Amino acid sequence: MSKNNRSEGMTPLESRASTGLSTIFALRMLGLFLILPVFAIYAEHLPGGQSHLMIGLALGAYGLTQAIFQIPFGMASDRFGRKRVIYFGLLLFALGSFVAAGAHTIYMVMFGRALQGSGAVAAAVIALTADLTREEHRTKAMAMIGVTIGTTFTVSLIIGPALDHAIGVPGIFALTGVLAFAGMAVLYAIVPNPTETRFHSDAEMVPARVRDVLRDAQLLRLDFGIFTLHAILTAMFVVIPFALRRTGNLPVNQHWEVYLPVMLISFALMVPAIIIGEKKGKLKQVLVFAVGLLAFSQFGLVFLVNSFWGIALLLLAFFIAFNVLEASLPSLISKIAPAASKGTAIGVYNTTEFFGAFLGGTMGGFLSGRFGPSAVFLFSGSLAGLWLLMSLTMKTPPKVSSKMFHLPEMDAKQAQALSDALAALPGVAEVTVVTEENVVYLKVRSQEWDEEAALKVITGR
Repeated sequence: MSKNNRSEGMTPLESRASTGLSTIFALRMLGLFLILPVFAIYAEHLPGGQSHLMIGLALGAYGLTQAIFQIPFGMASDRFGRKRVIYFGLLLFALGSFVAAGAHTIYMVMFGRALQGSGAVAAAVIALTADLTREEHRTKAMAMIGVTIGTTFTVSLIIGPALDHAIGVPGIFALTGVLAFAGMAVLYAIVPNPTETRFHSDAEMVPARVRDVLRDAQLLRLDFGIFTLHAILTAMFVVIPFALRRTGNLPVNQHWEVYLPVMLISFALMVPAIIIGEKKGKLKQVLVFAVGLLAFSQFGLVFLVNSFWGIALLLLAFFIAFNVLEASLPSLISKIAPAASKGTAIGVYNTTEFFGAFLGGTMGGFLSGRFGPSAVFLFSGSLAGLWLLMSLTMKTPPKVSSKMFHLPEMDAKQAQALSDALAALPGVAEVTVVTEENVVYLKVRSQEWDEEAALKVITGR
């Protein structure tokens, strides 16, 4: 493959696949996020919902089943086909949504939420994205999915309260089921069928590499970080809706008046922070600042949870930190994880994220019911404070990007010779030849990297 061919833009098929799969993610995540700002107040009126612990368990239940099933679903997609597994997962998600919509007790809602999470298609969607895009455009396709999730989260917080006023939480759950069927329609009508389904180490879990990933202290810091971030997010939404209603005399359908300016301002401030981190090589400094801001927001809420304007200002601090961290942590995973273990590292990272959501809902409900809302924020602030200590001792991440090239079949001796030749090139920081996949993964320093020289080594021309 020539340098020019690798530099060209996405093909129409790649663009269609990336757009379609991003839309599936958006439709699914929209359904999950829409209930966050309104669920707690709805749930308190259900039989069993007077217990904040039950509210927290119902809110976080999807995280537990999502964490349990996402890796098996990804592995099943290798065996049974990407689309079949995604259809099945979306069907489970729709079924859980309709169960929650028709529920008359908090326990049935909890069951519906757990069923929603069991349709864990994220890993299968990522694997299908890898099947349908060339390696030089895969990062762009994954970025489209990431932006879609972030935008969906923001939109959900703003329109969730309005939808609650229009159709109620049961209606939102039912709409979520309809959105899951819309995702199936997108998968059928827009997403192409892959001409070849194969394993991708950069996008999928490799069980044999899990132990190495779990032994990497740098990656464990990031895993703890995403665990903490989503634990705090879920715990907050067990108590924040009640706090806004109590301190601002705001009915839940008007909570968007708080979330809209908070999200817009936080997004505007996130962009320069990410640019500084990525372009200036200051990702560690940006991370430490954001984690510090996260801890500040939670400890501040311990004392200001009875002040409407205090809550609003500290929500702004929280979402600035949340948006910066949500955008920068995946980039740090890619830079730190060994090239051939990136998919495994991301799989572990996503699993800890969902476990965090479950723990956050459970602890948020328990602490709120037993000790009051300040205890929830003390717990969240302590988690964030521990993360801050861990991030201060993190090594500065290398300023590298990942590359992947296809190879002809070769034996171990040829692979070692190729690895040595590539490692000697300027700008090459890491080389991993995977003969089982006939690919080579590189981490390169962009300013020194000469792709044409690497292609000559790989092709022997």
